[in-house]
Formats: sequence, C-alpha cells, structure tokens
Amino acid sequence: MRVLHFFKTYLPDSMGGIEQVIYQLCQSTLAYGVQSEVLTLSEHPEASPVHVADHLVHQAKLDLQLASTGLSISVIRRFRELASQADIIHYHFPWPYMDVVHFLAQVRKPTVVTYHSDIVRQKHLLRLYSPLMHRFLRQADRIVVASPNYLATSPVLHRYKDKTVVIPYGLDMNSYPQADESRLAYWSQRFGSRFFLFVGVMRYYKGLHILLEAVQGTTLPVVIVGAGPLEDELKAQAQRLKLDNVHFVGRLGDEDKVALLQLCSSIVFPSHLRSEAFGISLLEGAMFGKPMISSEIGTGTSYINIHNETGLVVPPSDPKALRAAMQNLWASPELGLQMGARAAARYRSHFTSEQMGLQMAHLYRQLLANSPA
Repeated sequence: MRVLHFFKTYLPDSMGGIEQVIYQLCQSTLAYGVQSEVLTLSEHPEASPVHVADHLVHQAKLDLQLASTGLSISVIRRFRELASQADIIHYHFPWPYMDVVHFLAQVRKPTVVTYHSDIVRQKHLLRLYSPLMHRFLRQADRIVVASPNYLATSPVLHRYKDKTVVIPYGLDMNSYPQADESRLAYWSQRFGSRFFLFVGVMRYYKGLHILLEAVQGTTLPVVIVGAGPLEDELKAQAQRLKLDNVHFVGRLGDEDKVALLQLCSSIVFPSHLRSEAFGISLLEGAMFGKPMISSEIGTGTSYINIHNETGLVVPPSDPKALRAAMQNLWASPELGLQMGARAAARYRSHFTSEQMGLQMAHLYRQLLANSPA
C-alpha cells in the first residue's frame, strides 16, 4: 500500500509538532505494509527526492508565504503526479492552500485528513476560507483527530463526528538518541538535577509570558529550550522581571534535549490557547517519565496530562495557579516521582508510535476495502 502525505513543511527543512507526527506515521506504518512518501514545500527544493529515515520526501518550490500559508505553483503538477501513484492521500490540516491543490488536481483517491488544529488566531481570514474548508472536509473520506478532548471541543469537527476517528499521536522512544555521559555531565553541572523544563518554539500560544510571571519572586529554576518569533520579547520580559532563575538555552540538538529531559524534575507546559492542539513536547516529557504541569484548554494536552495522576492541570493564563502548581511539585519530590511513573505508564498504554501505526494502517485498509475498484 502506498500513501502520500501532504503538508506545507517537513524534514529536513523544518521540525515541529506536525512534522514529528508525519515522521512517526511514515515510520510506524511501515511494519504494517505501508510505504509512505511526503510532498512538501521548500525555499530551496532538491531536484531529487530526499531520503528521511525509511521514506522519501519530495520538495516543491515555495513561491510565497501569505498569512502563514505557503503557496506554490509547481506543487500542483507535482501533487497530481505523486497522487496518481498512491493508493491513499493523507492530508495534514490546517493549510488552506492544500485544499486548493486538492480541488485543482482533481485526484480521485481515498483521502484521510489528520485534523491537527482549529484555525484560532486568523479569524477574519477564517471567515473567507470557511466555505472552502468545509467543502474540503466534506469530501474527505475520514478525518483523524489526536484526542477525544479535541473532538469534543472543536466547533468544526462537531459537523463531521460521523466520519471522525480518534487516533492519538505516538512517539518511538528508540528514535531518540541516547545522551552520553559527557552531555549529561555538562547540563548537570549547569543546572543540577532538579529544574523545570520547557521545550518548544516560542510562539504566541505557548504561554511563556505566563510562566515568566509565575516564577517572578521565586527561586524555582526553569530551563527553556527553543527559539522562535517571541524570543527577544520574552528575554526582555525576563530581564525586566529580574529572573536570574530562568535560563534560555536556545535551539538544541536531539542529544542535548534528551539529556535535559532525563535530568529535569518536571515538565512545565503553559500553553494557554487551543492553537496548542496536542503538545508533542509534553508527550516527550511523559515518555521520559516526568511529572507535567499544563493548562486546561480543552485540547489533547489534558489527554496526555491527567490532573492529580500524571501531573497537575491549572486554569489557563493564570500565573498564580501555575506558580502554586510548580511550588507543589518542587516541595514534594516524592509526589513528582510517583506522577512521573504514572506518566510513563500512560505513554506506554496510549501514545507509542507502534499503536498509532497499527491504528492508522487499519484505517487505511478499511478505506481501500470500501473504495470503488
């Protein structure tokens, strides 16, 4: 079975939550007879397909970025060619231009749409895009969402409950490098073995400004891994608040990230808007057996992190509540260890890439079985 994944960004050019999900899907379904390829956009596309692990990545020229939407003329022809060779087309939503390509290419193949997130911020553009979006989603054979929480709270998905299935995102622990002793020693020397860790891109919905407010006037140590559009603004806020207990370490390679995940005492994940539909880095914390602190935003974050079981869940945009939760875990290391053990157990029971691959391959087979010859 051949599956074509289609999204605006992908490895090796870009690595975010959706890219990680596509990667894990391509790799995990291989064991069930699924050969995946990915079509994406790139500012500097390779003429030949790029090998990423065990699958091929095709790149079309990115011509223009408009309101976070990548546009490309050449991708239409490339999509038509690759789709004609595939058994199933797997779209990754949201990307409005993808909907346009779908209709222009006029490909008649079974389609899956993984619905990663509602469109939250660009409400004016959403009003313009809404008719096309619903036409696209109506045509999809199946819609996949990563948590029952998101299905229950999305006004868009509410219209398509009859063809929406929940398949949680999964991670493969074996795809992560092992941190060697020198890396562990380096970070341990810098930050010790007890600190709160945030990993992610510094975007508007990540709530890092709330985290900085929460730790003002405390000695709670926080390590922030990542970069992004709000980096300078957040560093200025930390300086203004005199936060010498907050450490920005920038983008790191996987081995350094793994070392910090192993060393930290807890994951703090203050995302406060439902643009944060799941939280891959939160799931990484669970995979490494760490207690978590997150906000209740009606999305997959509260499917990963169960309040008082795997960690603590606080109201969004509430620095005082976030501070209280952090102080609670800091003062009770034994509680943190217990929650971390339950987080790891929940990862193994719900969120492995093997489980995701098995469920997705089953869905693909169902679609092919029901598809006209």
